[in-house]
Amino acid sequence: MKNKQKSANFLKQLISQKWINIIFIFLATYSTAVPVKAQSQIIPFLPDLSDKNSWLLNKSGDINITACVRLDGRCLFNITYPKTKVNERIEIIERRLKRISELYSSQENSKLIIEQRGRNNQKIYVIIDDQTIQLMTVGNLDIENEGIDADTKASLIVEQLEQGLKQAKQERKLEYLMIQGLISLGILGGSLVINTLIRHQINQLKFSQEKVAEARSDQPISTLLTHRQQWNIKEVQHRLLQLAQIGTWLGGSLLILGLFPYTRIAQFWLITLFKIPARFGIVGVGTYVIIRLSYALIAKVTSALMMRELIDFRENQRLELRVTTISLVARSIITVIWTGAGIIIGLSVIGINITPLLTGLGILGVGVSLASQNLIRDGINGFFIILEDQYAVGDVIQVGSFGGLVENINLRITQLRDPEGRLITIPNSEVKIVANLSSKWSRADLNIPISYNTDIDQALHIIKNVAETMRQDRIWRSDILENPEILGVDNFEERGLIVRVWIKTKPLKQWDVSREFRRRLKVEFDRQGLPLPIPQQKVWFTDDKINGKGQEQPIN
Repeated sequence: MKNKQKSANFLKQLISQKWINIIFIFLATYSTAVPVKAQSQIIPFLPDLSDKNSWLLNKSGDINITACVRLDGRCLFNITYPKTKVNERIEIIERRLKRISELYSSQENSKLIIEQRGRNNQKIYVIIDDQTIQLMTVGNLDIENEGIDADTKASLIVEQLEQGLKQAKQERKLEYLMIQGLISLGILGGSLVINTLIRHQINQLKFSQEKVAEARSDQPISTLLTHRQQWNIKEVQHRLLQLAQIGTWLGGSLLILGLFPYTRIAQFWLITLFKIPARFGIVGVGTYVIIRLSYALIAKVTSALMMRELIDFRENQRLELRVTTISLVARSIITVIWTGAGIIIGLSVIGINITPLLTGLGILGVGVSLASQNLIRDGINGFFIILEDQYAVGDVIQVGSFGGLVENINLRITQLRDPEGRLITIPNSEVKIVANLSSKWSRADLNIPISYNTDIDQALHIIKNVAETMRQDRIWRSDILENPEILGVDNFEERGLIVRVWIKTKPLKQWDVSREFRRRLKVEFDRQGLPLPIPQQKVWFTDDKINGKGQEQPIN
């Protein structure tokens, strides 16, 4: 009991290790790169699926291939035949071989004799008790393909056939089937234990991911980057554990099918059927893992670079916006690169010659580059926009006659949301002159009208007091970076004297500060009895008389 508990604890600790993902990736890569023959030697229950087909062109122009003759799903020997007829020949030989195996296994003390007859001993006969069955004839193609004479080839087939028939008879005995049944129960139990431990680890990862995903967006950008890095790593672990869970049941089922002679052929069919999808799937999983780990690396590198520039990330919102933009663009580029590489590798591992494909893609790329010069200009200009930090996601900019909040930016386009809620998409090649209203800091530019009849010194004193009071307010002092500047009388207009005020604020806070400052100023003017000016105009009428003399009367 203690040993079982120790084994369970060991498996649990093994699965909980972070480096278990490296083992999964190594096994996936190993299963793609190592020939199946080598794998079947390591795992005895797997059939020999090594690609033994040798392609030769005969005189008639047909293709000769080498294929395997199987008994109970196990490869006994190879034959070479034209591609168009090889399946028919294999079917005939395997049908005879199955009949021979049934006769030999039906009686406990059956005598098995395998003989070579005919000219050059090319014909192979199997004698079971008093029944003689011709199995096959060694053809010239079999001899030419392996470079040996007919007698040697027939001897090899006889030896392999004898071993295969004896093994098939042994596997049909009740004692052997009972032992295999116990092994099957052990495989099911082991799969259940491993699956339970993996499920426990998946639940822990889900809980951990939820905690990371619940991180507040108002936290420092360094904390958000750390959370993003942790989430990507945990996402990779989560997906790999799910695949391990599926692989545990699938691998256990295949092993059980390979234990019994009656189901071994089903194992062979399933492995043959899923060999190509499995290879492509392994490449897909590897690509996904690399993309996610690249996301985590981007977050790690970005966080490390920011640590050099800034200690308190809350004090520089501009840096946060730039980091967000660079991260989004870098992730998009990484996704495109690795996805393309994964597709090419996937096509390669399933046996497709990618050399013509790469050549065609190169020619297509040249044609697309010539026909899509605007796209290239968009990409180059977008790269310099991000590199030079002209604007970032979250900035408010003005491009020509369009302006608004930058919601998205990549190498090709910039998307703005204007005050009316419209989404404006601008190609980066069209961004020639841009006004950034929120780069590093902003300014509230206020023009305060004062009536001509008002004491201007008193009005300036009131404006200054309101500005200083607002600067010291605990709610607004974090948004106002410096003491407000009262520039004085800026102009004479129809509505009165114009007093100009500058208030330096955090990015995007100038409009909030302006609204609050105007509200407070109106309240203070009303309390001091200073009315705001009403637009007025003076009109002069002239009464011209015959002698040219007249009298002008002003009317307000």
